[in-house]
Amino acid sequence: MGKVRRISGCVAAAEAVRLADVDVISSYPIRPYTGIMSELARMIADGRLDAELVYAEGEHAQLSIVYGASAAGARTFTGSSGVGVTFAFEVYSPISGERLPVQMAIGDRTLDPPGDFGSEHTDAECCRDQGWIQGWASTPQEVLDMHLIYYRVGEDPKVMLPQYVCQDGYFVTHILGDVQVPDEAQVKEFLPPYKNHHILDPKKPQIIGPQIEPCMGPPQQYQRKQAFDNINEVLIKAHDDFARIFGRRYDPFLEEFMTDDAEVVIFGQGAHMNTAKAVAARLRNLGDKVGVVRLRTFRPFPTDEILKRMSRFKAVGVVDNSAQFGISGGAGVLFSEVRTALYDVGDKVKTVGFVGGLGGEMITHDEFLRMFRKLQEVAKTGKVEKRAYWLPFEL
Repeated sequence: MGKVRRISGCVAAAEAVRLADVDVISSYPIRPYTGIMSELARMIADGRLDAELVYAEGEHAQLSIVYGASAAGARTFTGSSGVGVTFAFEVYSPISGERLPVQMAIGDRTLDPPGDFGSEHTDAECCRDQGWIQGWASTPQEVLDMHLIYYRVGEDPKVMLPQYVCQDGYFVTHILGDVQVPDEAQVKEFLPPYKNHHILDPKKPQIIGPQIEPCMGPPQQYQRKQAFDNINEVLIKAHDDFARIFGRRYDPFLEEFMTDDAEVVIFGQGAHMNTAKAVAARLRNLGDKVGVVRLRTFRPFPTDEILKRMSRFKAVGVVDNSAQFGISGGAGVLFSEVRTALYDVGDKVKTVGFVGGLGGEMITHDEFLRMFRKLQEVAKTGKVEKRAYWLPFEL
């Protein structure tokens, strides 16, 4: 059954890569994800992992290396943070378009400016439309588990798509937590060997990523759309099997906390939702009917689940830990997505956007308390005076 270790999110990701028996890893250092690659290099040096670790000259090269390795039939892994994520941008869509299930860890970090060490989701959210599966883990345990689950989903013949596994810089990458590290036999039962039936083979020459005629473009893009349509079914099955084998169950889409009779909820993703839960529990002790809903799968966005499960609340506060300037509603991507998902319920559910934690700052207990109080005010009056609030300046 494995053993419990007290490790960081970075080490948890490396343990998942080891257990997945990855073949090729490409690396280039940038904080805060660097600890993943340091741990993997140590595993290879100690003989705990049999993999090829390639040190690239930059993030664009990193993604190009795993692009080719995956096309040649290897299970691959790479990662980055902040501006490193954006430097590799050109290669994301080709990897997805070739239906190569590369996996990438993103240790979220703010872009320049200010470019500091703390977490911000802007780097990963920039990549949201490149055809990759994408989700956020909020603890080191969830980091390990999500990496394994996403390999299983991305390599499924019905899907064959790359995956981003995101974790908040510092708040998850560097903070220690108790992690149940499974044994290899369990992982082998859950995660079958990678099989790509269209690998590069000198005996069967083929072209990878050619320029094609315009008439050939729509069918190729529609195939990616169909693959995305298959993800939810595969994701649910993978989570069911994971619970059966490892004894840990996650909701594939949304984690609900104290929502049974909640009138207002905070909605968000990543480690800041742990703070939101603590504040919700405190308010519950005072008799307030509040809760938290944490998004686990960002792409594909679980529109139907949100419509089904969140239309019962009077007010929803959507927390964006990212900066999208000039966006509709004045908040962020997550707010726009949730507003769209809840469109069919009209004014029944009031939505308010909150932008916080920019530049890697913490979203404090007091800030979450002010968010809950604002939502309670909206639920009571039925009026949304301001669509979005940037913390701490506007609330």
